[in-house]
Amino acid sequence: MRIALIGYGKMGKAIESIAVEKGHEIVLKIDINNVHEFTAENVRQADVAIEFTGPHSAVDNIKKCIECGIPVVSGSTGWLSEWENVKAFCELYQGTLVYASNYSIGVNLFFEVNKHLAALMNNYGEYDVSMKEIHHTEKKDAPSGTAITLAEQVLERINRKSGWINKGSIEGSEELSIISERVDPAPGTHHVKYNSAIDDIEIIHTAHNRIGFAGGAVKAAEYAHTHKGIFGMKEVLGL
Repeated sequence: MRIALIGYGKMGKAIESIAVEKGHEIVLKIDINNVHEFTAENVRQADVAIEFTGPHSAVDNIKKCIECGIPVVSGSTGWLSEWENVKAFCELYQGTLVYASNYSIGVNLFFEVNKHLAALMNNYGEYDVSMKEIHHTEKKDAPSGTAITLAEQVLERINRKSGWINKGSIEGSEELSIISERVDPAPGTHHVKYNSAIDDIEIIHTAHNRIGFAGGAVKAAEYAHTHKGIFGMKEVLGL
């Protein structure tokens, strides 16, 4: 499989390493220094594009790949206010898009645990729920896309919470508190905590490096290469 890497930072390099190890070929690498090479002609050399940039450029990057007829896997976060727009564009061009706030297989299993635990805790109002996420200082968005996904899963299942805020909140508030910390080195840690006067229940996912994220992104690219439509890691992993 021939892969275009749109975004060649630390994550792009980790993806390249795993993709090459699995026998794939990197035919295009785009970063801030060679944006002029991000042309339709160059993108069409690839079978699939993997896009890890930032909220300022993700939407245009995704659309460009789809317009070129190239399936795209996007791991950029912070742009989901444009989701319906991108979804409609993908459907118009009958393209393929895989999007996830986090491509780690472990994190996606953690998502499933989070949903199940939240559903169980909905009937126990004596437990308040809060979240904390820790990332490296180069992380552009706060809270992280993964934290927002976790929060949305909780909000869908805990009736006593009405929305999330990116700061501390008064215990028992209708707002779900997400505390964001930026510390080096920290590939990513996410806590979801239920606390009461009697005890605490907490689930934690800690990434030790970027290999899990990069491996999941390559797996998603392999899936995108043979499927048509809009997908997430739930479909990629068969969860």
